[in-house]
Amino acid sequence: MIRRTAFKLHRYLGLVAGLIILIVGLTGSLLVFRHEINHFLLQSQFGQIVPQRQQVSILSVIDTVKAAYREPKFTLSFFELPTQANAPIRVELGGDNQPTTEVIVNPYTGKILGDRIPQYTIMDIAYNLHNTLLAGELGTVVVGIAAFFLFVLSITGIILWPGWRKLIAGFKIKTNASIKRLNFDIHKVVGIIAAIFLAINGFTGFCWNFYAYTQPIIYAATFTPTPTEPASKPVQGKSTIALAKMLKSADEALPGAKTTYISFPSSPESVFMVGKQFPEEKEVWRSRVYLDRYTGEVLQVRNSRSLSLGDEVVDSFNSWHFGTFGGLPTRILYFLVGLTPLMLFITGLVMWWYQPKNNLSQKWRKLK
Repeated sequence: MIRRTAFKLHRYLGLVAGLIILIVGLTGSLLVFRHEINHFLLQSQFGQIVPQRQQVSILSVIDTVKAAYREPKFTLSFFELPTQANAPIRVELGGDNQPTTEVIVNPYTGKILGDRIPQYTIMDIAYNLHNTLLAGELGTVVVGIAAFFLFVLSITGIILWPGWRKLIAGFKIKTNASIKRLNFDIHKVVGIIAAIFLAINGFTGFCWNFYAYTQPIIYAATFTPTPTEPASKPVQGKSTIALAKMLKSADEALPGAKTTYISFPSSPESVFMVGKQFPEEKEVWRSRVYLDRYTGEVLQVRNSRSLSLGDEVVDSFNSWHFGTFGGLPTRILYFLVGLTPLMLFITGLVMWWYQPKNNLSQKWRKLK
């Protein structure tokens, strides 16, 4: 009964969501090395950056960008410091009814090297295709559902694997057998090797795309209070406080951590978010400070050295989804895992087509 139910779920969920999972898998393979690819593309377009002893200050770069891209057409939205010695500073500018502009700056000279529209770059297209199928909020929902289907497909695939009855048979591919049997063998072997990793990707992808619903469950399951969203308190007649004071307050809130990025407020109630990184951290986004845009008051501190269990679980999704937990070897593994939905979809489609009860294949053969 369990195997029969698992078989039906596996077959029909694969047919319904297979193509979407295939697209998400291929773009996911690309995104595993997104930083390296993006770095290569930036160098190709804007030239090599020669590392020097000292970088220019954040404030001087912002002044340079502001002078070159004047308001009200452009407003600062995001500032990212380089993670590599030969990488540039990237400053994102927002504007009404126009796409985001990304300004590329040499971190050692402060010279603007050029700009680009990030949403038209290969990696941004791949990222949006992976998360939303380039279809906005509707696409986010569709991909989230497909991710849940991938999780179920992985579990049912593990249940159906013939190796539970005879281990050797579960990993054997008969290359001298018929095309139909060879196709089945490839499906079962590739499927069982990738199943655990595909299940992890499906589960984490589902949680991300439905984060508003899954976040409370994660924090409740870990007996952790759900973090509140910090907000600035608008003060009539008062403008945004100087950035220099914001950065000083952020340094004092997390001493010993370097600034990695700044997210600028986009509405009267939104806050400054300053990303920080401790020396032992591999990621640049786990520690951050939230500040009131009008007073500079520290509203919330996220310290990677003292995170709650709920925060640790949520943070772990990133490394488990993209395979960064084991360095380069696991990233290569995840790159290959991202290719398996293509193989599984094709072999699964062939198996469905040649099922004895599948009248479509019989009718097609008669027509031919």
